[in-house]
Amino acid sequence: YDPKVCYTGRSPLEAVSMGIELEDTDVTYRCNLVTLSDGGDIEDAVMMDYSAGEIDSQSARELIEWAGQEIAHLGVRLYPGVSYRNCLLIPNGEVGGEQTPPHDLSLRPVRGKLPTGANSELLRPISEWSYRELKNHPINRWREKYNKPQANCLWFWGEGTKPQLDNFYEKYGIKGSIISAVDLLKGIGICAGMNTPEVEGATGYIDTNFKGKAECAVEEWAKGQDFVYIHIEAPDECGHRNEPENKIRAIELIDERVLPIILDYLNGC
Repeated sequence: YDPKVCYTGRSPLEAVSMGIELEDTDVTYRCNLVTLSDGGDIEDAVMMDYSAGEIDSQSARELIEWAGQEIAHLGVRLYPGVSYRNCLLIPNGEVGGEQTPPHDLSLRPVRGKLPTGANSELLRPISEWSYRELKNHPINRWREKYNKPQANCLWFWGEGTKPQLDNFYEKYGIKGSIISAVDLLKGIGICAGMNTPEVEGATGYIDTNFKGKAECAVEEWAKGQDFVYIHIEAPDECGHRNEPENKIRAIELIDERVLPIILDYLNGC
């Protein structure tokens, strides 16, 4: 797939994975729940954690649904995803703005890194509002009490429009599957007409269900799939979080819990 032809941005692929029906005129953004340092003006804050401490999906859903109701009058829609990874949709939006991925700002000031250009007149005020108000939500009060990072800001990035991918089977004559806990990868699979099975306990982090992903791949092959792409996010995620020991361990866990199951099945074919 030539990205110059078919890539329309990261967030719409995630949106498709989340079951969001996109119109050609919709513009989407990844909406991270992040932890900024506490202070007055958002421009003076530091990006303390781009994932709000890997916030659990239920807490994230409650925060996103509450925020969505509060900003609904702006004509935008918020959708909860997995953990800190959520989605904002702007109907009839423009494209061409500039945004900064929050993991590129880890422990750095956010000054000058809020969205600029297309749709920034919507995105910046929402981020500023969230920085003022989210900290008062009961979930964040609870997180503060138990020394967990507060999800105190909505951070927007990854602008895009409805994806245009050819069907994988029609393109290659191969029946394919993608196994991933990450909406970006699942969205690619869905847009290409591939199987995207769910794996219980798959998180995209080092606590993911490694063994379950391997067993799922075997099940896909047994069903007649020719090609199975197993995506394991944990090493990358640990890198973003500056956790070298966990990154090493994640790679070891792939060797211990994924490859033996895969190789044993393939050697028996």
